[in-house]
Amino acid sequence: VQLVESGGGLVQAGGSLRLSCAASGRTFSDYPMGWFRHAPGKDREFVSAISWSGGSKYYAVSVKGRFTISRDNAKNTVYLKMNRLKPEDTAVYYCTVDSRNLAGWPPRFSEYDYWGQGTQVTVSS
Repeated sequence: VQLVESGGGLVQAGGSLRLSCAASGRTFSDYPMGWFRHAPGKDREFVSAISWSGGSKYYAVSVKGRFTISRDNAKNTVYLKMNRLKPEDTAVYYCTVDSRNLAGWPPRFSEYDYWGQGTQVTVSS
């Protein structure tokens, strides 16, 4: 099982990025997927999640209204579109999946059990 993130980079404050996460080795279309981030010196933050159908979405307060999560089950891929980026959004962003369907809704981050290697997002002021 492998989750591979891409799309990170350096962007100025106010800019946009779209992260992608491609899953391989297993089909995750039946499971919720999400994103969390980890910045140096800070706790991990569960940023967003999406149900298997895409019908339910969760956002952390810090990103609500700026970030949009989506998925394409045919491609086994989940996306995170990030608009109006702020310097405090700087972090490594990780894709994750609740492969045992234990997280419930709103999701409990602790139940997500697979992670990718992460992609760096840096927002300059």
